[in-house]
Amino acid sequence: MKKWVVTTGIVVVLLGAAISAHWWGPPLWASLGTGPERVQSLTGIVQVVFGLGALIAAIVVPIVLTRRQAAGAGAQQAPPPVSQAPALRSAPHQLPRPPDDFTGRKAHLRDLRAKVELGGVTISCLRGIGGVGKTALALKLAEEIAAGYPDGHVFLDLKGTTEPLTSAEALARVIEAFLPDEKPPDEEAALKARYQAVLHGKRALLLLDNAADANQVTPLIPPRTCLLLVTSRQHFVLPGLSTLRLDVLPPKDARELLLEICRRIGNQADRIADLCGRLPLALRAAASLLATTPDLKPEEYAARLADKRTRLKTIGAKGVDIGVEASFGLSYEALGEEAKGVFCRLSVFPAFFDAEAEEVVCEDEDHAVLSDLVRRSLVEFNAASDRYRLHDLVRLFAAAKLEDADRLAAEARHALHYEKVLRAADNAYKQGGESVMRGLAKFDLEWQNIKAGQEWAAARAETHETAARLACEYPDAGVYVLSLRRHPRERIGWLESALAFHREIGDRRGEGAVLGNLGSAYADLGETRRAIEYHEKALAIDREIGDRRGEGQDLGNLGNAYADLGETRRAIEYYEQALAIHREIVDRRGEGKDLCNLGNVYADLGETRRAIEYYEQALEIGREIGDRRGEGQDLGNLGLAYAALGETRRAIEYYEKALAIDREIGDRRSEGNALCNMADEYVKLGDVSKAVPMAETALKIFEQIEHPNAEKVRRALKEWRNET
Repeated sequence: MKKWVVTTGIVVVLLGAAISAHWWGPPLWASLGTGPERVQSLTGIVQVVFGLGALIAAIVVPIVLTRRQAAGAGAQQAPPPVSQAPALRSAPHQLPRPPDDFTGRKAHLRDLRAKVELGGVTISCLRGIGGVGKTALALKLAEEIAAGYPDGHVFLDLKGTTEPLTSAEALARVIEAFLPDEKPPDEEAALKARYQAVLHGKRALLLLDNAADANQVTPLIPPRTCLLLVTSRQHFVLPGLSTLRLDVLPPKDARELLLEICRRIGNQADRIADLCGRLPLALRAAASLLATTPDLKPEEYAARLADKRTRLKTIGAKGVDIGVEASFGLSYEALGEEAKGVFCRLSVFPAFFDAEAEEVVCEDEDHAVLSDLVRRSLVEFNAASDRYRLHDLVRLFAAAKLEDADRLAAEARHALHYEKVLRAADNAYKQGGESVMRGLAKFDLEWQNIKAGQEWAAARAETHETAARLACEYPDAGVYVLSLRRHPRERIGWLESALAFHREIGDRRGEGAVLGNLGSAYADLGETRRAIEYHEKALAIDREIGDRRGEGQDLGNLGNAYADLGETRRAIEYYEQALAIHREIVDRRGEGKDLCNLGNVYADLGETRRAIEYYEQALEIGREIGDRRGEGQDLGNLGLAYAALGETRRAIEYYEKALAIDREIGDRRSEGNALCNMADEYVKLGDVSKAVPMAETALKIFEQIEHPNAEKVRRALKEWRNET
């Protein structure tokens, strides 16, 4: 303090001297004379100036000191505000940049921004499978809304898939982000209180990446003025939490992401995107590999990806922090042994499946493990259909982890289960009425699994007893739905596999049934002579073993074949024999078919009125037993009959009714026939412009199913188009 007073006095004295010299120096200097007189005069002036300076210092300094002391005393007595948060040195800005090639998710971003801006969301969670782009989307959203949270942006990896941070560790790190010089409290209760105090009244954005579960996140919920963004592979619920489950990119966005990273992918983009399952992590790795490997052609790379056994390895980890396989591995290693087993067995499902099937195939009681896998985002669940699936790449990952013995057992259970599903669908169809559509819907829904079950049985039949039996049973289990839904060539493949094993085990009844079905399949392809060979062999076996139902079906099928060859009288003989047997054993479905077929041949003979009588009897039976396919065929035949009588309008009415049923049940062959027949009638009415679109639709159907009438329709279209 004394040093300060002395210094102040000197400064004042010098200041006074300087002022005096400035204002009075020149005139005073001239009046001082020269020599010794000037020296004496100057000495006197200096003494006067220093005296004045000392006087000024004596007055000013005490005043200044008094004011400093008063200010200091006041600062010591004022208590700090109790309710305010600690002063922040600087707002933290820790958010990493989103990927420069971020693509798509526009609808998600728009919806998320809208919820935040409306103030209705303080906690938002993005969840989904590893590699689906949760973090990238969260960073992109944070970048777009960061300006609305000026008090700080914190990014924290909660390490949920490796060694999760404890809630206390996470709380401490957020506090340290705002107060780097302060040591957070050790006790958790005090830590939570400090966390809330630090964020109180602040508009801060917290992005917590890779959360483990609700217990980890709950203590980190900030005051309402803040926004909490969370990403996680887990599904969990928190008060006020708005959850968005991310799916893979849509085709357009997946293509754009590939081309953004590597333009030379070109026209291979869609193919590569599909093989990568449109998973952003896989897309980025694949495109980065091509971008940095100029001598690898996109089409060559796509061909490598097509090999399921090496696809994950082929995708690699170029240009990404972690490869797809390693990303899945983080979730897999967090599972218990039982859960790992169930997860790997799920790989035998080629597509969507239901809980009932999973319980059987994966030996998971009440699908408890399956539900846990859904929570962990390893399995996708569709609430609308109540069905599950593995992402294609996850399925490959799980399959690679499955032991051979476990795989074989799971595949056998899968094939057994879906043979029962196929049989149930066929039985429902045969019940008629509303059950027809229920059976067809079940078949359509489970077709991929049914197909996989049959293929496994056929491939393993020579070495696996269960597989051999199933290879025989699959074609018979779905006779009606298969004939309606699948191409004849596909059915022939199934039937030939079954025929070989029926013969090997000496099953004559099964052999006869398969031969008859092979004949029907070849008849659908227009190979009538070959169809007759199979039907005659089937008839011989059924008569040998006394199978009257089989015999009646064989006779009816032979009648169809000879009718196709134009041998009408011979066809009538077979139909009448078949009708007698079906009436004898009270097979109403068979009886209805025979009556319909007799109507066809009498129509060919020009006996139209007699044909109508047979059609009407058949239609009555079809409606009685709920045979929708038979009903549609009978209506179509009545249309043909009335067209032959020249009653064009009435014929069109029957065709329209038949067409509605054909489309309802998905009978493509009959749909094409109905359209063709209607087109013919409209031409007769002179309305060619209406006939041509119908014929064009019929032609597309016939080409798709390889129907022999396709060429006939082409010729008619050429003629009609010339007329227009």
